[in-house]
Parts: sequence; structure tokens; C-alpha cells
Amino acid sequence: MIESNPGSPLYTTAQVRALDRAAIEDCGISGFTLMSRAGEAVFAEIERRWPAARRLLVLCGAGNNGGDGYVIARLAAGQGLDVRVVQLADPERIRGDAATARARYLAAGGDERRFDGSLPAADVLVDALLGTGLERPVEGDFAAAIEQANALPVHRVAVDIPSGLNADTGRILGVAFRAELTVSFIGLKRGLFTGEAADCCGEIIFDGLAVPACVGAGIEAGAELLPACPARAALAPRARSAHKGAAGRLLVVGGDYGYGGAARLAGEAALRSGAGLVALATRAEHAFAHAAARPELMCHPVAERRELAALAGRADVIAIGPGLGQASWGRGLLAEALLSERPLVLDADALNLLAQDPRPLPHAVLTPHPGEAARLLGCEVGAVEADRYAAARELQRRYAGVVVLKGAGTLIASARAPVAVCPFGNPGMASGGMGDVLTGVIGALLAQWFSSVDAARTGVCLHARAGDVAAARGERGLIASDLFGWLRAGVNPELDEDMEP
Repeated sequence: MIESNPGSPLYTTAQVRALDRAAIEDCGISGFTLMSRAGEAVFAEIERRWPAARRLLVLCGAGNNGGDGYVIARLAAGQGLDVRVVQLADPERIRGDAATARARYLAAGGDERRFDGSLPAADVLVDALLGTGLERPVEGDFAAAIEQANALPVHRVAVDIPSGLNADTGRILGVAFRAELTVSFIGLKRGLFTGEAADCCGEIIFDGLAVPACVGAGIEAGAELLPACPARAALAPRARSAHKGAAGRLLVVGGDYGYGGAARLAGEAALRSGAGLVALATRAEHAFAHAAARPELMCHPVAERRELAALAGRADVIAIGPGLGQASWGRGLLAEALLSERPLVLDADALNLLAQDPRPLPHAVLTPHPGEAARLLGCEVGAVEADRYAAARELQRRYAGVVVLKGAGTLIASARAPVAVCPFGNPGMASGGMGDVLTGVIGALLAQWFSSVDAARTGVCLHARAGDVAAARGERGLIASDLFGWLRAGVNPELDEDMEP
């Protein structure tokens, strides 16, 4: 039993079924043996976490997920717990291994009843209702039972995946079980790690059920879970002879009237992420204030497009968009930045302007939130959130380069690698300026000679982990600049990660 392991492949439902078949057909592990191991894994975790729990309630469906539930119930009853099983489906529909698991539970004297609109009290409630095969909204008794389960003051455990959550997309289908713990088997499902899954899964634990690793050798996962520092080797201590020019020159462009702070946040984040020189091209009214507040930023007042050309020529990388606006000033600066042929990071209004004049940008990292992604794709936000993996892939196909689709479970899509999923971050980061900080982090890593893919992957994880550490004092009230000191710690991984900023 291990925690969901960063760096692990993430599979679709169809791929997990293929893994399951391969374990049975190629390794000779029976389906009932796999079911028994799954139930044992969940019950062992319940015993470990809540040893004082005496009442266990298991909600079962008719499929193999319900079969896992019957195994859990039998094991718990054998240990003297007060166990109740509530079956939501017609028992006549239970077949195969699930029927065997049910028969063994009942033969051992187990209690079972049909759902009658209410659920008995319990210390721990196990969701073994629907599993990974769900494709349509949850309705009827299943929806009523899930809603009631979510309202009970109990510890909630999901078997393999919370019922009601799409295993491929992370989208809630009508209503979903809200687990404190999810124990997943055979292969990690990609829907567990993005979108609305964050509200349903709680802590995710993975158990391979002793299936040999070679079983998945012929199945190419289309997504993977990122480690804490994806390109750690590139953040090795610098040579003692290093100088600021060797650490990269980044130009941040943005900060129209009323939005000056956005560009400042991006620029300071870049400094804290190790860029050697950071210049800021912004409105004159903002340039002088930023230079006074953060003198390490080289602030340049820019009134029109032609003034940006010389600054772009001295930069290694350009990050454009924070506070840029969509008026003529911002349009002109974006046009000049695109002509520079420098590696680019595009965010905020640079993305909104790109949506109005779409073109492939193979040397760019695009960092849209779902609203910006919808504009880039010409669709509704709901369509993006309905399948974030598909949206990230389509954005990358249309615009080339690397795409960072922000949100709970940020995704990074590139041309020749699996979609990467960031498992870090927290709701406290849903505040103004966080995206501007991410732009600065990615821009700084590009300036330090990271590839676009490594800069995006590493930047997203550094940013999210800095947010997690900063949120240790509370998520509400977290602001973007709170991340700066923790970013500095993150780009020096040879130091204690818990160092004070």
C-alpha cells in the first residue's frame, strides 16, 4: 500500500480494464483473487486510520465495485465490528465474482438490506457503489444515497473511485460521493487528479494488488503524475564563477492602467525563481513606483510598440500578458513580442488577444485558466471543464508549443509527451495575482535554459508547492506575494525545504 506516487502513469478506464484483463489472462490471477486483495487493502487502511471505529456501513452496487464492498464487510465482521451493508441495486443483477463475494459475506452471517431512503449511523462509511464504469449522471436511489452519505458525520472511504466521478475526466456526473480517503487499484485513474475530483477524493492511496509491473508494459498511458521537482537536476547548485548574465535575461511585459501590480508580481516572482536579470516594460506611471518598491527590477516606461523592440532584443525570454489589457497599447506590445522570435510565456490578456487572432506559437508556453482556454478554443467554459485532458490536448494541437491549463489539477500538454498533472496546490491560491506569479516562475526557468516542457512542468510544481507551504498558516487570506520566499526555497532543492523565507 503506497500513497499515490508522483511520476506514476495515469490511465483511462479502458486502459485499466486492459490491465485487469492482462493480470487475469497473462498472470493467472483470478478475478476473485484481485477482488479479495482490493477488499483487504481497503479494510487494512480503515483499521490503520481509525482503530477505535466499531460501526461500519458499506454501500454496495451490483458490479465488481460492490463485490469489493462485500469483501470489506466480511473482513470487518470477522474482526468483531458492527457491519451493515446497504445494497442499492437489485440483488438478482449481481453476477460473477461479485456474487461470490456477496455469498461468502452472507454465509458468514452478514447483515444486508435494501436502501429504503435512509442510512444507519456508522463510524466509517464505505462507498462501493459504482466504480469506474459510470458514463451518465447518477439518479434515483443512488443519487439519494450518495447525498445522504455526504451529509452524515462519518469517515468516508471510496473504493477505487468516488461514485459519481468520471474516471477519465474528473467531472462529477450529477452527484458524487465526497471521500476522506480513496483507495485505488491496478492503475491510477487520470480522473482522480484534476477538475472536480479535488472535491471528492480526499487523500488518494494506491495499491497494485501484487500484480507484476510487467502487466502494463504494452499499455502506453496518455498522462502522468508530476513529482515535486520534475527537472531537479537542472536546479543543481550553480558554479562558483556564475554571473547574472549566465542566469538569463527575462523581459516581463504588461501592466496597463489599473493593472500595474500584475506585471510587478510576475517580475518579482521571476527574481525569486533565479532569473539573473529581470526587466519590466510597463506604463510610465507604474515603472517609477515599481523601481522604488523593488529596485532589483529594471523598470522601463513604454508608451508605444516601437519602444519595446530594443528591450526585446536584449532579452533571452519574454513573458507577456499580466495586466496587459486588450486596448491598442497591449495589442501593439504583443505584436512586437511575437516578432521578436524569443521564447515566450503568454498569460492573461496576451491569451485573450491571441484568441482574436489565432496562430501557432511553437516557441511559446501558454498558461490559460479555463475561461481563457474557452476563448482560445471558441467554446464554453463548461466544455473545457467537462474534459480538461481533451481541452489541453486540443489547445496544444491548435497553438503548438506547450500549454498549461490551470485549475485544480493543472495540466501541462506538449507535442511528444504524456499530459502531465500537477498533484499540488490548494484553494487558497484562488486569489488575484497567482497566475501572474506563475508566469514569472516559468519565464525565469526558461531564462535559465530550461526547455519549454521542463520550464512549464517544473514551474507549475514549484508554484503549487510554494502555495501549499504558504497555506500552512491558513488558506483563506493567502495572497500571491506570500509565495515569494517559498519559491526561493523551491529553486534551491539542495537546502532544507522547510527553511524559513
